[in-house]
Amino acid sequence: MLNTFSVLKPHLKFKNSFVSIDNLAFKFHYRATFAILLVCTLLVTSRQYVGEHIRCITGSSIPEHVINTFCFFTTTFTVIKHFNETLLQDSSVPHPGVGHMINEDPVKYHAYYQWVPFVLFLQALMFYFPHYIWKTMEGGKIRKLADGLRMVELSHYYKENNSVTFDTKYTLHSKSEIDKKILQVRNAFERHRIINHLWAFKLVFCEFLNLINVLIQVRYTNKFLSGRFYHLGIDFINEDFDGTMDVLDTVFPKVTKCHFHKYGHSGTIQKHDALCVMALNVINEKIFSFLWFWYGILVLVSICALIWRIQTYWLHGRSTRFNEIVFSFACPGNLSKSDIGILTRQYKFSDWLFLYYLARNMDAHLFKSLFRCIMTPIVDVEATLTSKLIEDSQYNENAREN
Repeated sequence: MLNTFSVLKPHLKFKNSFVSIDNLAFKFHYRATFAILLVCTLLVTSRQYVGEHIRCITGSSIPEHVINTFCFFTTTFTVIKHFNETLLQDSSVPHPGVGHMINEDPVKYHAYYQWVPFVLFLQALMFYFPHYIWKTMEGGKIRKLADGLRMVELSHYYKENNSVTFDTKYTLHSKSEIDKKILQVRNAFERHRIINHLWAFKLVFCEFLNLINVLIQVRYTNKFLSGRFYHLGIDFINEDFDGTMDVLDTVFPKVTKCHFHKYGHSGTIQKHDALCVMALNVINEKIFSFLWFWYGILVLVSICALIWRIQTYWLHGRSTRFNEIVFSFACPGNLSKSDIGILTRQYKFSDWLFLYYLARNMDAHLFKSLFRCIMTPIVDVEATLTSKLIEDSQYNENAREN
């Protein structure tokens, strides 16, 4: 089994990335769901767990591999009136949906099993697509600013004026070089405020795209399973599985029928009635039952993420306390309350969110230095304006007194 899943190893690297440009809810889509769907695709295309995907018997001289191939690539069917647990218990029918039929009996055709691996793989790509769009829109801005700042925690304690390189990979920067890098990041951030004022709204758009995508996938999966997916999980929970037939047998029948036509010795068309064991549906029923619950979790997580984003948009410029709490998670330790107050009053949502992601991708003490570097000019400007207002007020009072 491990050898089977080893082909996915290059695509399922969950090590922590040095740079984070999204939140946990986003990762639920392009990491967790993408990996789950790839594993499901591998399961339904592997024969070592269920054997042959379909095995049919006709009781005639038709070679077994011929009828198996024919029935797998065409549609099999079940007779609707034979989905009756009472008939099963009375041994009137051998399997759910399989029994004697006449031409007027309604039947249900099954062709979805041919497309399951393609649908699962396409859905995996669709769940990765919003992340790809966001990476393209973001353009690596956070990475460019945070890149080269590794080992800063050690550099914080390094007081010499020259740098030290270890194993040609890691460099211990001097204090003057760290100050220079902080100033560079600060200047880049100021340029970002002017040029990329829609950065946050692009992120929110991709988060909203995640929710739209999962809703589309739920609707498409329901259509793919002939309208049975919406209630699949509820029916699964309510099923006691004590009888000879359960709800999954009606959606994923284990035994179906197939008609094979060929010319007889006299030149007339002969119809051969085949009974097919659908071993693949043993895997399909588990996969889609699990996906029903997983997609429900994804919808809930995506909605909560959007509600949180709306809340941050509303509170970031109104509550200093809210900003203190948010930045305490991204940057452990106390930032200056006066600087937080200036951040609350002066920064737009896009700048605020960009600064938050900088905090998440930088060492705490380094971000504090950057934060002070960013806020100092604004503090000076506010102090100058305040002083000027006080002088103007005093001048006006003196003018009235004279």
